Amino acid sequence: MHVTGTHFTHFADRTEAGRRLAARLGHLAGPDTVIVALPRGGVPVAAEVAAVLGAPLDICVIRKLGVPHQPELGMGAIGEGGVRVLNDQVIRFSAVTDEQLAEVERRERAELARRARRYRGDRPPADLRGRTVVVVDDGIATGSTARAACRIVRERGAARVVLAVPVAPADWAERLDEVADELVCVGTPSPFYAIGEFYADFTQTGDEEVLRLLTEAGGDPSSASAGVDRELLLPVAGVRLAGRLTVPAGAHGVVVFAHGSGSGRHSPRNRHVAEYLNRTGLATLLFDLLTEAEEPDRRNVFDVTLLGGRLTAVARRLGAAQDGPDAAVPETLGLPLGLFGASTGAAAALHTAAELGPAVRAVVSRGGRPDLAAPDTLARVRAPTLLVVGSLDPTVLDLNRRARSRLRCETGLAVVPHASHLFEEPGTLDRVAELASDWFLRHLPRPVGPGST
Repeated sequence: MHVTGTHFTHFADRTEAGRRLAARLGHLAGPDTVIVALPRGGVPVAAEVAAVLGAPLDICVIRKLGVPHQPELGMGAIGEGGVRVLNDQVIRFSAVTDEQLAEVERRERAELARRARRYRGDRPPADLRGRTVVVVDDGIATGSTARAACRIVRERGAARVVLAVPVAPADWAERLDEVADELVCVGTPSPFYAIGEFYADFTQTGDEEVLRLLTEAGGDPSSASAGVDRELLLPVAGVRLAGRLTVPAGAHGVVVFAHGSGSGRHSPRNRHVAEYLNRTGLATLLFDLLTEAEEPDRRNVFDVTLLGGRLTAVARRLGAAQDGPDAAVPETLGLPLGLFGASTGAAAALHTAAELGPAVRAVVSRGGRPDLAAPDTLARVRAPTLLVVGSLDPTVLDLNRRARSRLRCETGLAVVPHASHLFEEPGTLDRVAELASDWFLRHLPRPVGPGST
């Protein structure tokens, strides 16, 4: 049994939680995968996962059996097909009698039948036989509901069961390792009291929203907005810069990468981070700040005015910071803008953030040299800025700390353990991608205008 997920920050809502969870499930994309949500709160989370993985979405109707005098405390759960899972420890501790248990179960089975009819109507459940089934909820507290769901899909013929949630207690793996083949979680905070404390918006999901999401997921795939993945040439100040634009369907923001030290759009490290961001619903543009003729001159790599000026010009073409209707890249029109800078590209990103002001909504630096930006430039940056540095890169870490002291915006400094300057150590680049995704999802607002969804 494989377990992933330790890092954690709060979620704005279930939609954001689903996007961040989906980013950890990319290895499961394929024709044999089905996403099964636990209504009601798990459906908005699962809908995002299904959209990113391109998988069908179904539901597993579960009802928690709450302790009579403390209904929010689960003493078990029931599901379709007569499945019942009990937590004997909670039952004993709460002194629940057999009669009380039977009454709670009778009431919840009636509600379970109503919801199954309400959500499915005449549609049969998805065929799970021989398939990988990802069971998704908005979080785990006691685990009784998730346990029942995993057993139900297993009884329906699932060949592999993956339990995936945005948040769970630190000991969730020990509680549930026997019911799933893989456990995936965005974060396992401690202390843990209730799922809702980790969401800014934990409004109860209504039946109408569940029906809407299930209907949308079951619609004609050809009617959905197609994603974009293409090479392009960007004319900037008399030169043409090559780039790669990736816009996932339903993108809710665009991140432009500023490479440093002579690397460009083919940098495997930045491509790794960009692919992670794409899985969370963010568009990315990776492009070469220098032409082939300019690259051999190392002075150009450290010319922040040159690099920042070109990055600013490209950002204006994306639509979020356009100078006019002819300046936009149509696929990104209306999408909020973020910048990701690596090495000397971090200084270029901060230069652009200072130049474009509120048009830049967030900046992330990976192993960057923000110190190369002029002090007055740093003071003018207003976009929330996250500086990510490896713990084995002490010189750059010190430079980042000094640069951070000159910034007047919201800032964060994340030190990735056991990481050197290039983040070549196992798992460290994944950590960078997680940190960047969390920062951008937190600070890029919902898009408006023609590019919105």
